[in-house]
Amino acid sequence: MPDIIQLLPDHVANQIAAGEVVQRPASVVKELLENAIDADATAIKLIVKDAGKTLIQVIDDGKGMSATDARLSFERHATSKIRSAEDLFGLHTKGFRGEALASIAAIAHVELKTKLETEELGTQIEIEGSDVKAQDVVVTPKGTSIAVKHLFFNIPARRNFLKSNNVELRHIIDEFQRVALAHPDIVFTMHHNDSETFNLPKSNYRQRVVNIFGSKTNEKLVPVEEETEVLKISGFVGKPEFARKTKTEQFFFVNNRFIKSPYLNHAIKSAFEGLIKEGSHPSYFLNLTVDPKTIDINIHPTKTEIKFDDEHTLYAILRASVKHSLGQFNIAPVLDFNRDNNLDTPYSYKEKTASNPTVEVDRAFNPFQNDHKPSEKRAVTSTSYRKSPTTDWESLYVGLESKANQKVQSFSEVQLESEPEQEALFNHNKDAQGLQSTYQFQNKYIISTIKSGMLIINQNRAHQRILYEGLLKHTTIKEAISQQLLFPLQLQFSSTDIALLNQLKEDLEHTGFVFAKFEDEQIEITGVPVNVPESEVSIILEQLISDVEQEVPDSNFSATDLLAKSLSKSLAVKAGQSLTFEEQEHMVNSLFACKEPSVSPTNKATFITMTVDDFDKKFI
Repeated sequence: MPDIIQLLPDHVANQIAAGEVVQRPASVVKELLENAIDADATAIKLIVKDAGKTLIQVIDDGKGMSATDARLSFERHATSKIRSAEDLFGLHTKGFRGEALASIAAIAHVELKTKLETEELGTQIEIEGSDVKAQDVVVTPKGTSIAVKHLFFNIPARRNFLKSNNVELRHIIDEFQRVALAHPDIVFTMHHNDSETFNLPKSNYRQRVVNIFGSKTNEKLVPVEEETEVLKISGFVGKPEFARKTKTEQFFFVNNRFIKSPYLNHAIKSAFEGLIKEGSHPSYFLNLTVDPKTIDINIHPTKTEIKFDDEHTLYAILRASVKHSLGQFNIAPVLDFNRDNNLDTPYSYKEKTASNPTVEVDRAFNPFQNDHKPSEKRAVTSTSYRKSPTTDWESLYVGLESKANQKVQSFSEVQLESEPEQEALFNHNKDAQGLQSTYQFQNKYIISTIKSGMLIINQNRAHQRILYEGLLKHTTIKEAISQQLLFPLQLQFSSTDIALLNQLKEDLEHTGFVFAKFEDEQIEITGVPVNVPESEVSIILEQLISDVEQEVPDSNFSATDLLAKSLSKSLAVKAGQSLTFEEQEHMVNSLFACKEPSVSPTNKATFITMTVDDFDKKFI
């Protein structure tokens, strides 16, 4: 039998490695930005075209490379960061595997220009699909410029899996923000399709957060500082009243490296327990500094997940530090057991001023005169303090005996603890003729009778389907009805969120929103769709932004469909909401007037039927 195992060619091995390292254009951005930081750059420029599908270029003013290093950098496992296995547990740099450039060069056209500060001329290398096409001497400034063009040109299947430009650009911006937040001492600029997206000057950490997420972010931040033997924490958490419905503003950095850790995220959320509503997520921008020997960052190809030696200790310290900061800055409620409540000013006297007492003296008064006649002045004074006649005192005791008997009698009937009232299984509703047609079960399901048995409707999913088709109709015919607000509503968003909403502005207006103006960090709304409460507008738009960022739905759907699904999810009645008989009847009738009544916009069942035979089988 012939041998069947053979070594893979280098270009095939590189393409397989690229599948782990390069998942989308944002992966290339991350690797190139981290390489620039490892080169001790003080200014980094990112240029992107067509969301990275056409061009990704990173220009830095770092140390640069020699001609030999430039050529070796595209070989597999070629790295300047480690020399032995022990070095993996003492890393202070971003990259260390030596696979990034080799993987990128295997699936794109790469052009590299680099020069050392001590050299007069630099090196230029052109590579296409792991094949070196040219290597020349070139005049170039100090540092490195690397351009990645036509990503996945030789793997069309991978290119077809890429999402829309809006989605891919959002991922690139996320990676850019993560790297920029970890290094506020470096100047970062980003350009997309010849327009400047970010211009971040050198600053402190707080100012870097504000420059990225908007000037209004400054008032939301609460500083967190703690230093122990095992962990040093610095950064900020958001105030509870600014908690968001999405997790877009949650950043952990361990030794200046962005990570994702659901375990540590739970520590933050538990510190906010009781301060934010259910379903809301706190914002945080925290830097954790630990001994590199106590972590392993080599457990995931993207290096966004790391393993700690003692996670429980870090959890406890992080949770306590955040709670301490919230209490220290009077964000969390505090109980003071040493305070005397008797010294507090009553609320009825809070705004009153103290009045000076007046003293009046009767100079004609003689205590040794038995039958003296009081002066007119004293008579007036005594009249003003005249007590009620004794006959009125008896009225105070009228009925006391009967009340005492009643108290004794009622006390004998007092129950120390009453049993909780059992809620009705169904909420009974009857129509005008007294006939019962629908029931609401546990404020979650609507039950209606049919000839063959029973119909059980999920009220949340059913309402989503009704709203979804209505929104699609209004957006298509562009005749949505708006209700004007008495006062314009001003909402604050980051510049990237404003840009995203601006792309959806026309579709939002067709659903009933009326926008007065769009600014860099603020929008003004003068009208909202009918039946949309003003207090819910901010939540609805945040949910819409989150759905676009999380690729719900996919790029194969139109923006109109995306908008209708997101709004229907936000506006639909929730489980636990009680409905009147008229509302139940209207929901049932509206559902079966839809084109697709059996499924929700997310293809989940809206109702089920149970026939008499189904019930009979349960009793067999």
